[in-house]
Formats: sequence, structure tokens, C-alpha cells
Amino acid sequence: MSAPRPTVGLGRPERPGEASLRPAPTLLGGEPPRPSRPRPPARLIDRQLLSVLRRYLGDAPVALQVGASLGSRPPLGRPIATIAIRDRRTVLELLRRPELAFGEAYMSGRLDVEGDLVGALEAVYRVQADEAGLPRAARAARTWTARALSRLARRHGRRAARHNIHRHYDLGNDFYRLWLDREMVYTCAYFPSPDASLEEAQLAKMEYVCRKLGLRGGDQVVEAGSGWGALALYMARKYGVRVRAFNISREQISFARERARAEQLSDRVEFIEDDYRSITGSFDVFVSVGMLEHVGLECYQALGRLIRRVLRSDGRGLLHFIGRNQPEPLNPWIAKRIFPGAYPPTLAEVTHRVLEPSNLSVLDVENLRLHYAETLRHWRTRFDAVSEHVARMFELPFARAWRLYLAGSEAAFRVGSLQLFQVVFAPGSSNRVASTRDALYTEPLV
Repeated sequence: MSAPRPTVGLGRPERPGEASLRPAPTLLGGEPPRPSRPRPPARLIDRQLLSVLRRYLGDAPVALQVGASLGSRPPLGRPIATIAIRDRRTVLELLRRPELAFGEAYMSGRLDVEGDLVGALEAVYRVQADEAGLPRAARAARTWTARALSRLARRHGRRAARHNIHRHYDLGNDFYRLWLDREMVYTCAYFPSPDASLEEAQLAKMEYVCRKLGLRGGDQVVEAGSGWGALALYMARKYGVRVRAFNISREQISFARERARAEQLSDRVEFIEDDYRSITGSFDVFVSVGMLEHVGLECYQALGRLIRRVLRSDGRGLLHFIGRNQPEPLNPWIAKRIFPGAYPPTLAEVTHRVLEPSNLSVLDVENLRLHYAETLRHWRTRFDAVSEHVARMFELPFARAWRLYLAGSEAAFRVGSLQLFQVVFAPGSSNRVASTRDALYTEPLV
């Protein structure tokens, strides 16, 4: 109800004829209500929102369910899963920021996927990949945006790097021990046969890396980002090399040092709790498995200069990293909840920024994308078996977040949204390189 208008004499004088222009007062002294357009019923609004969300999913064989009664089936065939959304607010969030909102809603329980979680995510990623196949101008704009976002996310100084690594790798060794293999290897495995176990595949991966590097007894090796120490200990035990391994995860370093003492390898493997930028000395081999994703694009050239400085003129190196075919930032939910500061680079970004400026020659490139999808399938299966225990250790949203992360990563590698590259390199003047690939395959890996 509006206040009565002032009478003549209490405000400015009225102009002639002004009173006739005013609406007639109501009985309560206010102005008559303005006619309003009828609002559509709430259910119609919900159906409109659902229709927009359905278009985002395209022809993915995934059904949608909002609340108890409102739903939508895929246009072709039977659904392999149903995305069940609890409320309208979640629908609005999904329409506004789908990649972030999906993960947030899933981990809180406001959204669930009933049925084949990996299959549903894989189908949605394929739709998104098709939509990404845009005209050249649109692809160029997307590439520019990705690079701009990557430049803005300059969170890779020493202090920031330690914080980022702590957020993920220092969750506790007991947590990772629940679902990793016996060697505690948290990187892509290599499956020499489809029926190989995860334990066999991780041993095969370490042997494969050693063969690619052409390790020889007495080699001095430096490892950047050593995880729980499995590769460094394997190299020392199997090939008789000496290793200095750098890592800024306190939990991992503590575990690795204890294991080195137990295996009586402390005299040949030194685990150093420090940033890779502190590496000094001269080495025959530089190896990094699963660290490059955390370095940050703006630090790539400095990393290349460091490698060239510490690698002897006849040395060898290997970079093993998650990557992409086209520049694109990490999924925002993964960056927020799982891997802060991470960036999966393209092969070109690594060669152009790390290797070429320091005259490091590429000797071999291999893509193990499907091996990582299989690795993640094993991890996810093991994680699902202990998820209730994980929820008790932390909380239910944490367990749901990690289940989604593992399932989404598996789907991304199967679809090709993510790649897994192994790049072998050497100083440009080195002639001490393998002339064939025979050494990789003459003997079984395990």
C-alpha cells in the first residue's frame, strides 16, 4: 500500500490541470494497482528449464529427472543412466555454470547419477567434444581463452606449489593405501596384456620407463616429483643406479624414506623434501613422472633451462604427463576440489616451451591414453569397494567427490578429452642414443 500523495499547500503548488492527470485515489488512499501480466505456473517454468538442460546433453543416452515427477528421456534409445536433480536451484546452477555446478551438486547429494556413472559421463563428454568441433574462428577464440585463463592462474611459485601439492598429496598415506597398488604408484600404469593386474601393470610401467631411458649401472639419476618413491627405488634395485628424488609432499617423502631404509637402499636413493627448482649437480638421467601437470605454463622455460643445466651432454630424459590435444584449462571443479593449480598441457606446449628453447631433442613420443583409462578403472573399482571407509575417515561429500573425480577422469581418457604423453629427449648434440626400439620389447616387461 503506497502512502497518500501530499495535499495542495503541503508541497509545491499544483499546475493547472495537473490534478486531472493523477489517477483517482483508492478507498484506502493509495493508487490503484497496475495491471500485471499473469505469471506462468511453476511447473511450466520447470519444464522450460528442463528443456534447456536437455539440449545441453544433446543425444547422450542419459535421462533427466528433476524432483519426484518431472523427467526427460534421451531422444534415441534407452538411457544408460539417469541424472537425478533434487531441486530447481540446482537446475539453474547447472545451466549457469555446468562444469563447476555438476561436481558441487554431486558431492553434496543434490544431484546423483543412477546407473552407469562412467558411461553417462563419457556420453556427455562426447557431446561436448562434438560441440567443440567448431569453425576455425571459434576454435581460435577458444584457444585464446584457454591460454588467457592459464596465464591468469599464475599460482606456481614455491609457496603456492607447496600449498597445491599439500591439498592433494598430503591427504594421508592411509587414504591412498586403501585403493592404490602395493607399490603406491599414483600415475598411469602400462598394461602389457589386457588381463594384467594393476600391480603387474605398475611394475611394467616402471620397467618401461627404465628401458626408454636406457639405464646403465652407475648412472646418476635425478627425479623431479617422486611420489611415494616406487620408481626411484625400482631404478636403484633393478639397475644399480643412484637416485636423488625431489618432492614437496611431506607425507610422500616420509613414506619413501622409511621404505628406502626398510629395503636397505638409503645409500643409493636420497629423497629430498624440496622443490624441483632447487635441483643442482650433474646427472646422466632426468626423469619426471606425473609432475609436469603441476608446474604451470609460465614456468616451463625455466624448467627446460634447469634440465639442460643439470643434464650431462650425453644424458637422457623422460617426461610423463597428462595432456590435451588442444589448449584448454583444467575442469573448474577439478581445479577447485581435487587438483588446485594444475594444467594439462598440449604436446606442442611442452616441446615449444620446455624442450626447444634449451636445445633438447625429442627422441620418442608415445601416447598411453587408453592405458590411463584402464588404470583409472582399476582405481575406481578399488575406491568404490572402500568408499564407506573413506566417508568415515573424512566425510561423505569427500568420498563422493573422489568417486566423481576418478569416474570423470576415466571417461575423459576414454573419450580423448585427456591424453597421457611420454616424451624421451636428450641434449641436441648427444649421439649416445638408441638406434632402434628393440630394447623396449626383447624381454617381457614383467
